[in-house]
Amino acid sequence: MIAFVSGPVAALAPSTAVIEVGGVGMAVQCTPNTLSALRIGQEARLATSLVVREDSLTLYGFADDDERQVFELLQTASGVGPRLAQAMLGVHSPDALRIAVSTGDEKTLTAVPGIGKKGAQKLLLELKDKLGAPLGSSGMVGAQRAAAAGPAPWTEQLSAALIGLGYASREAEEAVSAVTPQAEAALAETGTAPVPQLLRAALQTLNRAR
Repeated sequence: MIAFVSGPVAALAPSTAVIEVGGVGMAVQCTPNTLSALRIGQEARLATSLVVREDSLTLYGFADDDERQVFELLQTASGVGPRLAQAMLGVHSPDALRIAVSTGDEKTLTAVPGIGKKGAQKLLLELKDKLGAPLGSSGMVGAQRAAAAGPAPWTEQLSAALIGLGYASREAEEAVSAVTPQAEAALAETGTAPVPQLLRAALQTLNRAR
């Protein structure tokens, strides 16, 4: 198993980072939040999980060991593969998922693309005793307060992801403005702005402008 990769960031794409390790470029699948913290040419260390299939070897990367552990635990639930597990971590932090499971919060899970109401109910049952308690320094109460206060603004997450991909601050601001109606519609419907989908839409806007 490849537990982590460490080295300079050679390239960034909407869902992938290439880390140079010993002269070899390792393509690592990451969430937008993880990618937003990376910069081309700078050193990075990503916890990783290698998913082996008959026709592929895919390396998934995470900001820390906790994210990787939750990624692997999520896949112990029936119907959850690596892509859906990564999508869950792309929308929610590990502690947010722990709180959702421990409190039976269907709405939090259905905010993830690909999870419907029945799927959320099934996941709540299967994951109940697997994810454990939130690891935040202030414990469950603090995590619940943070959840009530809301996640970091989606605009900041999206802007950071775009800048991390090499776009200028002005381009990032224009792209964020362009997808704001889409984000507001999602917020009104689900209470969550889906940053991965918004990132794809923003990149399409930027590509059309060039």
